[in-house]
Amino acid sequence: MIVGILKEKNRETRVSLVPEVVKQLQQMSVTVWVEQGAGASAFFDDQQYVAAGAVIRSESEILSQADIICAIHPPGAELLATIPPGKIVIGALQPLYRPREVEQWASSSITALSLDAIPRTTRAQSMDVLSSQANIAGYKAVLLAAYTYSRYFPMFMTAAGSIAPAKVLILGAGVAGLQAIATARRLGAVVEVFDTRPAVKEEVMSLGAKFVEVEGAADASAAGGYAVEQSADYQRLQQQRIAESTAKADIIITTAQIPGKKAPVLITAEMLDNMRAGAVIVDLAAATGGNTAATRNNENYLHNGVTIIGDSNLAATMPSDASKLYARNLLNFLKLILTKEGKLDINFNDDIVAGACITHNGEIVNERVKGMLQPA
Repeated sequence: MIVGILKEKNRETRVSLVPEVVKQLQQMSVTVWVEQGAGASAFFDDQQYVAAGAVIRSESEILSQADIICAIHPPGAELLATIPPGKIVIGALQPLYRPREVEQWASSSITALSLDAIPRTTRAQSMDVLSSQANIAGYKAVLLAAYTYSRYFPMFMTAAGSIAPAKVLILGAGVAGLQAIATARRLGAVVEVFDTRPAVKEEVMSLGAKFVEVEGAADASAAGGYAVEQSADYQRLQQQRIAESTAKADIIITTAQIPGKKAPVLITAEMLDNMRAGAVIVDLAAATGGNTAATRNNENYLHNGVTIIGDSNLAATMPSDASKLYARNLLNFLKLILTKEGKLDINFNDDIVAGACITHNGEIVNERVKGMLQPA
């Protein structure tokens, strides 16, 4: 069994497997091929991979000869055309945001397994790439905001007078939001949090933040741990409460996303106009439209004195640890589809494997993706 690791394209600095995980795969009788320079941006050089037992190969060799191809992002159309039918591609493929590409995966007869599609259950936690990467994003979002902000985060008592602590507003108390709360509190800020799920109130308060409740949220218990759309009445009430908080906020971290849909606009243009000059917003939903009316993906934009940082890939700014965590998630998933002797054994009766599988035997098998492709 040959597992191949591709070098990521564009601005991605992470790599899907790191040398310490390569060693563990070697113990499972798995041969690992790594594209030259695949880990360089994450500070893992080719010599480290070779020392761990990997073999350095070209991209074309990996695509044509590896049994399993691992990456973070899916191969583009040009590379896809070079992958022989029957290959297995594993990554954070984001199929709900690229349904037309999924059709191409199916027509190419590859088995696409997407780690961001696994059910968010207790058993699947060790494979949850969304959580491991969001944890980094939440941490880095606060540090980026603190670096950009023109004032202190903590309260200071000085001979020249007192400095009030920064007021931080966090929209969304998922993994990224909770880490943002913890980081902002460690820096001494006063933190306020919105989330559509009342169940997270206890977690928010345990971290020292204030939870702002909005009644009438839709039940998300049947959504497998993912966010759901809310009613128009709830959204109106939510915006009223958010408007009150944004007007006094110094820092806002937005994390709200709904899989397969455009990110909800939680901060309107009117709210932005009412914010204090010098405030900073870090929008982690920028890649799917953003949670503010003025977010620009991969840009820092100054709107009436408010700095809006649109970046959905903050995990890539900490590539070493982000790659380690991703690699461990991937290893735990590989253990589900490989025997201890390194033989392929895909069990589609396993809810994690079935949830991750997007295409197989020339067909789209994921029900959520099929639903998106059906005509309205």
